[in-house]
Amino acid sequence: MQDRLRRVLPGLWAGVLLCIAAIAAPAAFALLDRPAAGQLVGWFFAREAWLSLVAAVLLMVIERGRARAAAAAGQGSVLSADLLLLLTTVFCTVAGYFALQPLMAAARTGQGPLSFGQLHFISVGFFLAKLLCILALAWRAAGPGRAVSPTPVS
Repeated sequence: MQDRLRRVLPGLWAGVLLCIAAIAAPAAFALLDRPAAGQLVGWFFAREAWLSLVAAVLLMVIERGRARAAAAAGQGSVLSADLLLLLTTVFCTVAGYFALQPLMAAARTGQGPLSFGQLHFISVGFFLAKLLCILALAWRAAGPGRAVSPTPVS
């Protein structure tokens, strides 16, 4: 069950991010006036940030178990590439949403050293980095030789 979740969840997660970035946000700005679209897209990104944290923690728990088992068998380190990708996604989520959103709100009112556009550009960079890490994680999970062989039933 855990291996199946480890293989499926990154792909679903990447799909959610791609749908928000490629469909939902552009459609909102195409159909609504700018302030309403901004509120709607902000609502999407707030839910996405929490979803990303939950998915990352769930996958980290699974990956830590796999890394510990591999390290105990002498086949690797407890700090795997997949775990590093997950830690990067958590960093990008926290920095790109939770740290920048208050700064972006202040920038809308003319406060702060950076403009809203500059902060938005930084936020998009974090989102893109997170998406690339999740796509790499999905690629690695779905790759050949990544499956756990079934244990014989006695």
